[in-house]
Amino acid sequence: MSTFKVVHYINQFYAGVGGEEHADYKPELRDGPVGPGAAFTAAFGDKAKIIKTIVCGDSYFNENPDEAKKTLIDMIRDCGADLFIAGPAFNAGRYGVACGTICAAVSEQLGIPVLTGMFEENPGAEMFKDKLHIIATGSSATGMRTAVPKMAALGLKLAAGESVGASIEEGYLPGGARVNFFEKERGSKRAVDMLLKKLAGAPFVTEYPMPDFDRVAPNPAVLDITKATVALVTSGGIVPKGNPDRIESSSASRYGEYDITGVNDLTAETYETAHGGYDPVYANQDADRVLPVDIMRAFEKEGKIGKLYNKFYTTVGNGTSTKSSKHFAKEFAKKLKDDNVQVVILTST
Repeated sequence: MSTFKVVHYINQFYAGVGGEEHADYKPELRDGPVGPGAAFTAAFGDKAKIIKTIVCGDSYFNENPDEAKKTLIDMIRDCGADLFIAGPAFNAGRYGVACGTICAAVSEQLGIPVLTGMFEENPGAEMFKDKLHIIATGSSATGMRTAVPKMAALGLKLAAGESVGASIEEGYLPGGARVNFFEKERGSKRAVDMLLKKLAGAPFVTEYPMPDFDRVAPNPAVLDITKATVALVTSGGIVPKGNPDRIESSSASRYGEYDITGVNDLTAETYETAHGGYDPVYANQDADRVLPVDIMRAFEKEGKIGKLYNKFYTTVGNGTSTKSSKHFAKEFAKKLKDDNVQVVILTST
């Protein structure tokens, strides 16, 4: 049996180039396995071999998606690969989006079997789980030892053109497709077995998991807004000109806190949006369209609100994971509460 040829995609961190300071690293083609490629080599044994590794910075890929895809496709086209693997990205949002994007492009344009791995809350997983196979991983690189063998096993199946089983059997994230198959036991018995396990407090696996939505109880109404301190928070990416904290245009890993003491208007010379995924022209012309400081100052002057809080908090909602969003909110909500802010207006794009 011939050995399958594999091309592996990783970001600048796993290639040993560096962290966020090197996230603008341009695509580079290297020979053989690099970084986590060594673990894949061990998992593949003599059945597959990583012949090339592509390294690309997360910021570069997400800020130049069309150019990055074209460059990577050109690199992969002449490799004669039987399988393309990206990641695993775990819960790194920009890395996950890059892995999903290039896998989808390779599948569509080159017809090569593709595979990646991500944590279920990675925005890349939500974007691509119905388009390609994504092995479910833990949230951090500590899960590399369990993720790689699963990816290698499914990758070999894909390269060989073998049929792929259900997600629960192969370990990939469910993509929403339903396939008929015969169970060993009839439905009524399975249902009773699950019920008995539930009543006994024993673990069981439902055959039809329901979505789990947060339910947030609303706070009491503000009794007198004319005496309240009102804060502005946005997921529209409004930042001081130049984006001093380098908030990412997609899959943000941070938020910004900016002082607006004495600021009555967000002008094109002083503020802009860092948000990707929508046309930023109008937001850059007048950032008040996303973060209405001018209107709030007018309300403050007219006595319609007590006062405008002297800081605003901002991040980018484009592809940012729920886990990251909750983390951001938990941090700045405490600051707002400590400063006795009674009202928060949350704006988006």
